[in-house]
Amino acid sequence: MSDSSNNTVLEVADLHTSIPTDDGLLHAIRGIDFSIEKGRTLGLVGESGCGKSMTAYSILRLTPDRAQVSGRITLHRQPERQGDMGAVDIMTLPPDGHVMRDIRGGDIALVFQEPMTAFSPVHTVGSQMIEALLLHRTSDKNEARELAIDMLDRVGISNPRQRIDEYPHQLSGGMRQRVMIGLALSCEPSLLIADEPTTALDVTIQAQVLDLMAELQEQFGMAMLYITHDLGVIAELADDVAVMYLGQIVEQTSVQRLFDTPLHPYTQGLLRSMPQLGNPSRMRLESIEGTVPIPIDVPPGCAFFNRCKFAMKGLCDRVTPPLAEVEPGHLARCFLYPPVLDAANVSRPEATIEHPVAGSDPGRGHA
Repeated sequence: MSDSSNNTVLEVADLHTSIPTDDGLLHAIRGIDFSIEKGRTLGLVGESGCGKSMTAYSILRLTPDRAQVSGRITLHRQPERQGDMGAVDIMTLPPDGHVMRDIRGGDIALVFQEPMTAFSPVHTVGSQMIEALLLHRTSDKNEARELAIDMLDRVGISNPRQRIDEYPHQLSGGMRQRVMIGLALSCEPSLLIADEPTTALDVTIQAQVLDLMAELQEQFGMAMLYITHDLGVIAELADDVAVMYLGQIVEQTSVQRLFDTPLHPYTQGLLRSMPQLGNPSRMRLESIEGTVPIPIDVPPGCAFFNRCKFAMKGLCDRVTPPLAEVEPGHLARCFLYPPVLDAANVSRPEATIEHPVAGSDPGRGHA
């Protein structure tokens, strides 16, 4: 689902990231494609171990030194930052070069899950914000301090002129996360990558932070890649969604369409595991049996085969399904749908044409 229009901020094409280990080559990301437009949010969702965070680190060239990364990551830089470069393929840049350092924090900012591990405990939050501003926006220390104070005020920190000189441990978890967002946005990036930014917060503070991010996104007009395992957050914040499983995107569409007509059995399972309004309070939630496999020496076939109740032996365990457009604007990686069969140039086993292994239709929507 790539788009080369003027509004496109980031395009990722055929991205692979593998890491050598003592047990073999760990295939963290296995050929993913997506694009994000200005002012829109792409939600990247899936269980732990599916490759979501590694996607963010690959975009920022922050993977381990031994990692093997290939593909194309095209950043359409803002006019005031692009110089003579315009659109740039991040994959062609030295990870430690000055252009890549300028892109990190300047064009692309990252909000971490736990701000206490992201902030230095021996420097005030203000000094860390000012350092970023001096690197990307201004060479005047007094101006950088005023810009930092202004950003703290915009993210809802009370008495910012006092708070700017406080240390991270002096702030509550919710305030630290607000400061982290302020730090990320202080250089007015064109893309914000938020990696599980509200997981460590209670639900009240989580709601406040999500509202803040949506408000600031509208104010700055930036694109956002929001990484989470929580489909409830995706429903509230994202415009489009890509569901990841074992390093691959298995379903990709708009948020509304995903919740109305989930196609992939994995997506359906994730949705059935969510509490639903109207269901009895004591109703037991469904779960997806098993866990995400370790992506070392991944065998051919569908990655979800061993956990899927609709798996077709002789096909799903032998042929890797491509990501194909099942409905207009709705991509899925599953042999239950004829366009995927056609794209792979295969047919269903005769014994399972009418009745997949589970003996029932995968259905539409979710309970």
